[in-house]
Amino acid sequence: MFPEPIALSYGRGHLDITLPPGARPTVIRKQQLPKLPDQRAAIVSAFENPVGSVSLSELAKGRKSACILICDITRPVPNRLFLRPMIETMVASGIPLDAISVLVATGLHRPNLGDELAELVGDPWVLENVLVENHYARDEAAHVDFGFTTTRHTPVKLDRLFVEADLRIATGLVEPHFMAGWSGGRKVIAPGVAHHETIRTFHSARFMEDPLAVQCNLIGNPLHEEQLEIVRMLGEVYALNTVLDEERDLVCVTFGEIIASHQAAVDFVSAVTSIPFGQKFSTVVTSSAGYPLDKTYYQTIKGMVTPLDILKPGGTLIIASECSEGFGSAEFREAQARLVELGPERFLATLTAKSLAEIDEWQTEMQLKPMRLGRVELYTTGLVGEDRRLTGVEMIDDLSSAIQRSIARSGDPDVAIIPEGPYVVPRYAA
Repeated sequence: MFPEPIALSYGRGHLDITLPPGARPTVIRKQQLPKLPDQRAAIVSAFENPVGSVSLSELAKGRKSACILICDITRPVPNRLFLRPMIETMVASGIPLDAISVLVATGLHRPNLGDELAELVGDPWVLENVLVENHYARDEAAHVDFGFTTTRHTPVKLDRLFVEADLRIATGLVEPHFMAGWSGGRKVIAPGVAHHETIRTFHSARFMEDPLAVQCNLIGNPLHEEQLEIVRMLGEVYALNTVLDEERDLVCVTFGEIIASHQAAVDFVSAVTSIPFGQKFSTVVTSSAGYPLDKTYYQTIKGMVTPLDILKPGGTLIIASECSEGFGSAEFREAQARLVELGPERFLATLTAKSLAEIDEWQTEMQLKPMRLGRVELYTTGLVGEDRRLTGVEMIDDLSSAIQRSIARSGDPDVAIIPEGPYVVPRYAA
């Protein structure tokens, strides 16, 4: 047996896997990034030394109100570190505390309420002193209509609370995103606080099947280009962008004009996140990056898509995801049921004529990518009964045995292991 177990991110901890005899593991991680000696001091420094704008204290002067966007519970953004100093800086510059709001950019995800909201915000002072609201994409009255983008005619409707604020700041995490290239920045606005028609247009097959709508790519990416146009339609807006290491410690923070500050964070993280390899593997073992991304099967599909560049055609992709909250939305479950009933080709044919995707069926569409390439196997302790069948993939109960079977099928002992799942992007570079 391989002497040292390898730990995959799983839930709030790790899952140790022991490789079978003869396996040749290649562990793929982000390059190690130096820890910030003082994370709070780095945040204050970012406010004082912005990218493409004046300092936060100068921005806040003369403003009557402010709205801060934060990502929902599916993103491990360190809100606890920056929300209070951001709000206190605004107040010191003259914005009344009762005119500052925090808006959770849920997109079409469910709202974050109660204890979950407290965990997300991470600072009781913030909850006690400012208005904290969830975005509701289906609430018609809660949106301002900007018309359509000129390039691809995407309908643009954005949350009124954010649009009508005098100072608008998006905050988020910059990490690989399997459609938009990179998360954070402009993505926190659209789809984060966009109307369901905007979101469903983004997730139609016209965008999803575009070969440039992939992780780590912004050049020619139709989703990114639409997001930039929406930001320009909105007008003046700023962003705080964070980058985390494997221990979820802050290693980079940028603040400033939303497009420029986001690009600065992308430039920082891209070289250490996108890892070139000169070979492909018949067996790839990965995760859904642990909590909070592996709370549902819906989010798990991101981990299936990210490593496809190094999976040999016909190979086996093995993914571990706790799915502690189960499957996902009712709409996603319905899409998966159609996939299982129709099969991949017929399911895709039902999507291509739509200008508006059905809610959450886009994640099922993304699952077609690994299914086209090879075999997908899932280890989870959170799905039971019918939910396991509706995944549309093969369920496994033991990772080591699954790896052994994959090696036996392929005759290839090389195994790629990606402990942090979709936060790391291996790419084939011949």
